[in-house]
Amino acid sequence: MASGVKKKSANVVVWIILLLLIAGLGGFGVSNFGGSTAAIATVGDTEVNVNDYYRALQQELRGFQAQTGQQLPLSQAVALGVDQNVRARLITSASLDNETKRIGLSVGDERVKTEVLATPAFQGINGSFDRTAYSQTLDQAGLNEAEYENTIRAETARTILQSAVINGVEAPAAMTAAFINFTQENRNFSWIRLDQTSLPELVPEPTDAQLESYYQANAADFIEPEKKRLSYIWVTPDMVVDQVEISDDDLKKEYDNRQSEFSKPERRLVERLIFPNDTDIAAAKARLDANEATFEELVTERGLTLLDIDLGDVLVDTLGDAGEAIFAMESPGIIGPIQTNLGPALFRMNGILAAQNTAFEDVKAQLQDELALDRARRQISASITDIDDLLAGGALLKEVADESDLQLATVDWAEGDSDGIATYSAFRDAASAVVEGDYAEVLELDDGGIFALQYDEVVPSALNPINTVMSDVISGWENTEIEKRLSEMADDLIARINKGEDITTLGYEVTSEQSILRDATIEGIPFGLIEEVFSMEKGAANKVDGNSVAFVVRLDDVLPPEADNPDLIQIKDTMETAISQALSQDIFAAFSGALQSEVGVSVNSAVINAVHSQFPQ
Repeated sequence: MASGVKKKSANVVVWIILLLLIAGLGGFGVSNFGGSTAAIATVGDTEVNVNDYYRALQQELRGFQAQTGQQLPLSQAVALGVDQNVRARLITSASLDNETKRIGLSVGDERVKTEVLATPAFQGINGSFDRTAYSQTLDQAGLNEAEYENTIRAETARTILQSAVINGVEAPAAMTAAFINFTQENRNFSWIRLDQTSLPELVPEPTDAQLESYYQANAADFIEPEKKRLSYIWVTPDMVVDQVEISDDDLKKEYDNRQSEFSKPERRLVERLIFPNDTDIAAAKARLDANEATFEELVTERGLTLLDIDLGDVLVDTLGDAGEAIFAMESPGIIGPIQTNLGPALFRMNGILAAQNTAFEDVKAQLQDELALDRARRQISASITDIDDLLAGGALLKEVADESDLQLATVDWAEGDSDGIATYSAFRDAASAVVEGDYAEVLELDDGGIFALQYDEVVPSALNPINTVMSDVISGWENTEIEKRLSEMADDLIARINKGEDITTLGYEVTSEQSILRDATIEGIPFGLIEEVFSMEKGAANKVDGNSVAFVVRLDDVLPPEADNPDLIQIKDTMETAISQALSQDIFAAFSGALQSEVGVSVNSAVINAVHSQFPQ
């Protein structure tokens, strides 16, 4: 009896929980939101329907997959803000719908009918409206006719309202002029390049004190990054190929199997130009013999190219009836007419490839190397299962190395390292992914080798002792000293220019640039120099420091946009269109934001979460 009471009580609890779940979710998930009128958000009196949100989000995820070929899980989509963008778009549409209702803006049945009849998806094979196609298409989209027609009505009214807000927005003339001046102004300037050869004397050898000072001041340049200490076992075909024995019988068999590679009969490089009849080819051959036309011209007159008539290197049997005559030729030339199964033809023989017969002894060493490497790859591949079994059974890397041809080694590895075994991308990928606690497993290298690695510990970043990086310290000090001296030289030249000396009289090679736009690139000078030029006043001089170089630049003239530039009108039109579109978008965003602020927006997070639960996470 007591157990019966417990059972009955438990059933009651279960039913209460189920009822609460159904009430809380509003039936979501029962039939893919079909028939649900719940909203994910409300703008004034207008709701954003849950089905609309589901479809819009699904369409966004499918669009990503179509572009990238990869499925985007919802968790990643949420992290990227995809769901927020979808909701923002639907809420904006709802705010417009709410406003059209408030001001009484609507469209009649005739407009809806016109839209429906003009939709290609609803037309039959004769191009006219097909009611069956209409119903089936809507059914596949999860809509009925009333829902779809109401959607058209709302979208049309929304478009009318949106157009009224953004249409007619023109780019202000002053703004267009400002953009045109900014992008189309020109500069004339002159520049001098200073490098190490410009210095009056060589940079002296640094003292120990100078090197120590540079080392301490630039310690960040000499810090070894944090690394992973990894143990690994590995073997490649090259490492074991010497252990592989290949018998002479196997080598001879391989030689025989590849006889076509080592013994090739005589061949000819041939082109064939076919004519429709004997009369045409006779006339063409006569012109050719009289030097009135070249073979190439005859090919062109036939509407062909040399590639079209090229037969490549051919054997005598390949050429059929023409083979004997062509192979009788002792030097390149043209022969014909010769009858072929395609019609009369002229043949041009461009080269003779002598017969090639390579003796077994001449390729024995090559075959030995190739077969040994292939057999080594096969033996390594066949060992993968056994090695994986040892590792899965708890064997240490050293134990596996002791029982196999694999070699044990360690490496301190960081992202970007590509020495030793890290020349293999498979090892770099595995080293990047491995973490403490991962089990070693056999992975393959692209040359047929294999490896397995394990994470040992972190090697903290540390400052390399100066004696281990001395060459870098010396190089860095020298570059810094050169740049310092070049910068001082540039300052001196700028001071002389500012005192009235002409840049062309300073004793250095001067390059002059004319009519240079802001986005121009000029070979030999850094992009930053052009940026500097466009920030200078006419007649001013300045410097731009580079990597062991320095530039002295003087702005000679500031030129307005070229009035005779034939592209200026199109540039101006494009600029006005872009400005108008940007202003329209800003105005519409402000209008939509004002509507939402005025009537209020409420978001139902529980319904949103219910929709999200329907997608792969």
